[in-house]
Amino acid sequence: QVQLAEAGGGLVQPGGSLRLSCTASGSISSTYAVGWFRQAPGKERELVATHALDGRREYIDSVKGRFIIDRDNPNNAVYLQMNSLQPEDTAVYYCNAPIIGGGLWPWGQGTQVTVSS
Repeated sequence: QVQLAEAGGGLVQPGGSLRLSCTASGSISSTYAVGWFRQAPGKERELVATHALDGRREYIDSVKGRFIIDRDNPNNAVYLQMNSLQPEDTAVYYCNAPIIGGGLWPWGQGTQVTVSS
């Protein structure tokens, strides 16, 4: 079973940038879509960005133009470049393959992103 490990979070000031990485223990090359989710305190986990095998990327409106998702199939990795970060981006970020109701694989520990001055 694929295990996921996220990294790259931290404390950043508004307007700053972070690059998150996710490494899968197994192959992601045949997984149609991989994505990044986030969960803010007291809120449901939400899907933020997806990257499909055909190269199509999709984002929720609040991060469009600021976040970029990339997948590296040979290295079983997924990345999220986050620019112009805002306090409302504060959350624990997780990667997974999105399916109806959640993620295809067991959730990793996530990586905390805190945007604060």
